[in-house]
Amino acid sequence: MRENCGAYPERLLADAGYWDAGHVDYCKARGVEAYIAIGSKKHDEPAPPDPGEPPEDPDARDEMTWKLRTPEGRAVYARRKVIVEPVFGQIRDGQGFQRFLLRGLEKTRGEWALVCAGHNLLKLFRAAKAAPA
Repeated sequence: MRENCGAYPERLLADAGYWDAGHVDYCKARGVEAYIAIGSKKHDEPAPPDPGEPPEDPDARDEMTWKLRTPEGRAVYARRKVIVEPVFGQIRDGQGFQRFLLRGLEKTRGEWALVCAGHNLLKLFRAAKAAPA
């Protein structure tokens, strides 16, 4: 992020696939507030109750579990549903992009750049078409 944008973000939202105590420490060392899911839950599963006071002397997992169960943590993490997840769904389902066809980091980056450019151009085209003349 710093390499591409010149700074670290204030917050990091990540799904359970990125959970690792080392990632939390990495974020803390750079002043980034991390919200990383510990595990997955079903869509129809009710939200856990407010956790109350933070645990005494928690490890990274307990601390993250507590943070994500607070009303603020739930609200912050819920933003993933409207920020990034729709884009991946639109690229996968709308454009039919299921997997990379090329191999190697450089080629894969190029392929992903084309996929993203196509996604963004489609958004611009639809916005222009929907705008009143």
